Amino acid sequence: MSPRRLHAVLIALPLLVALAAPAGATTLDPGSRASSEVSAPVPTRTAATRVRLDGVTVAVPADGSQVVTVNHTTGHRARVSLWRRDATGWHRIARTVAGRTGYGGLVAARLRKQATGTTPLGTFRLLSSFGTHPTQPGAALPHRTIEHGDFWVEDNRSAYYNRYRNKAEGGFRWRLPQSAADSSERLSDFPKQYEYAIVTSFNYAAQVRHRGAGIFLHVNGSGATAGCVSAPRWFLQRALAVLDPARHPVIAIGR
Repeated sequence: MSPRRLHAVLIALPLLVALAAPAGATTLDPGSRASSEVSAPVPTRTAATRVRLDGVTVAVPADGSQVVTVNHTTGHRARVSLWRRDATGWHRIARTVAGRTGYGGLVAARLRKQATGTTPLGTFRLLSSFGTHPTQPGAALPHRTIEHGDFWVEDNRSAYYNRYRNKAEGGFRWRLPQSAADSSERLSDFPKQYEYAIVTSFNYAAQVRHRGAGIFLHVNGSGATAGCVSAPRWFLQRALAVLDPARHPVIAIGR
């Protein structure tokens, strides 16, 4: 093909646009009323873009299109919403008003201390999941099913601080009693809360000792958490069904 003909063909080609899947209906708590804020405009994408969703400021990573927002309401209660972005903007696809936060309140992430029952404020990546069940069909997050001897390491002297590890692998003082400051969390002790749990990136990469370990999004217990965010079982199932590492999902905790 001659350069002149090729040039003419290129000019005639239509512009390609991304096709967005239908946003679908928002999944809400039984009996709850939908909020009028169900979408937000798409911001210009940069390395990290800030957007407000349900009153919470989210630091959206480049190419990020999935967000869980946690809007503290009163006491240790919170409204937790699941969002996705398409070509037309941000759309809420699930919401619960039955979320819970830590008994110690909320605190800036850099100021958090271990064993204070505080929930860190800010935006954190959603890395993986674990629980008493195998992964759901079609779920994309890396998943680990809880087995006998599995712990979340909270031993400040361990190289595996803030990591999932079995006692048979060693490297942490799993025999410490739960009353000890450096005791780790035996995951099987929380069969309800850890039926489904999603790991956040809080203090995961740097592993700053005494800042705290094991900040998850998990199933509600009987009340406030020890620093995690919790939500009803159905919400965790909904989130796990759609969260995809390729979409760079994050959780944003605000007040």
